[in-house]
Amino acid sequence: MARALLIVLDSFGCGGAADAGDFGDAGADTLGHVAAACARGEADRAGLRAGPLKIPFMESLGIAAVGEGSTGRPVAGLRMPAAPGGAFGHAIEISRGKDTPSGHWEIAGAPADFAWGYFPARIPAFPDWLTRAMIEQGGLPGVLGDRHADGLAIIEALGEEHLRTGKPIVYTSADSVLQIAAHEEGFGLQRLYDLCALTRRLADPLRVGRVIARPFTGARAGEFHRTPRRKDFAMPPPEGNLLDRAAAAGRALVSIGKIADIFCHRNTGDEIKGDGHADLFAKLLSAFATLPDGGLIFANFLDLDTEFGHRRDVAGAAACIEDFDARLAGLAKRLRPDDMALVTGDHGNDPTWPGTDHTREHAPILVFGPNVRKGSVGRRDTFADMGATVAAHLGLTPTSTGRPFW
Repeated sequence: MARALLIVLDSFGCGGAADAGDFGDAGADTLGHVAAACARGEADRAGLRAGPLKIPFMESLGIAAVGEGSTGRPVAGLRMPAAPGGAFGHAIEISRGKDTPSGHWEIAGAPADFAWGYFPARIPAFPDWLTRAMIEQGGLPGVLGDRHADGLAIIEALGEEHLRTGKPIVYTSADSVLQIAAHEEGFGLQRLYDLCALTRRLADPLRVGRVIARPFTGARAGEFHRTPRRKDFAMPPPEGNLLDRAAAAGRALVSIGKIADIFCHRNTGDEIKGDGHADLFAKLLSAFATLPDGGLIFANFLDLDTEFGHRRDVAGAAACIEDFDARLAGLAKRLRPDDMALVTGDHGNDPTWPGTDHTREHAPILVFGPNVRKGSVGRRDTFADMGATVAAHLGLTPTSTGRPFW
């Protein structure tokens, strides 16, 4: 029986979204702009990488055609092979957002059909009733921040005051998120999780996509470090997604990275967390080695987004994409005849773009496996076609939205 891997390289957008202007992102292109910077030598960094973007495995699948099909422009330094080794295309997001939940839910075949709640770019950013409820019900001496901010910068600015006063650092961004940063030892990791769970319930009427626990360590500014024990508290996903269909059929399910958090731990099977791409990929390979027939692995790889996209680190983003490509090539050698792997992104995070937020972009589609049909699957009118394709491959009931590629 067939098995499937659905792999999301977080923030790996390929430009082109027609409605990007509505989000302030007209012209953003994560793949294209990273490749162009590499071709110009602007992404060279001693000891890290140099020269054109080197992603030979994805290039062999057709990533050059993905980028050109999405934007109408060639991807600098990449060429289309004479005979592609897999299927390729790009998909348009129909959900009204450019954040993790909307992207992943739609990839899984169940788009969000509502408008997300956002917080205004002012100080204070949060409604007074929400802040007061957090303080009173959470037993807090108060909160710090209460504004739009870069997560690393606000911890540096307020971390010492947080340790001195016990007040958590609360902030947001252009995405539908409410983030709470607190010291793992000084505040307590479980206490932070409990506060985020409380805030999740309080924020439900506002349709805030995620409340995110951001634990950190360190004794003073310059020494603070966010830990891998982040936890996302998301709104419940729409019914009828790929995970729901697989669970209803009794299939083995493995969720890697933050997938379980994104889907509120509903029908997420074995939940595996890790620290960075190398650790997560090792765990993916280990889980895949014992995945039974009919099983599904759904994985999110976060480094491109958190470590390089939000930090606008072009060289780091290029190196991350190159490293990921090499890992995919190794994975391909482990596939059995009926296995299928589908690689995509959930939104963009163009490291050449102004600001530090996600960018509204198309998602690339790359599919490979020994017996996968090769060639273009064209432009797909929703990310949900990817979930529908995986469901069809596994012989599951069709997802609530989406059309299989074949």
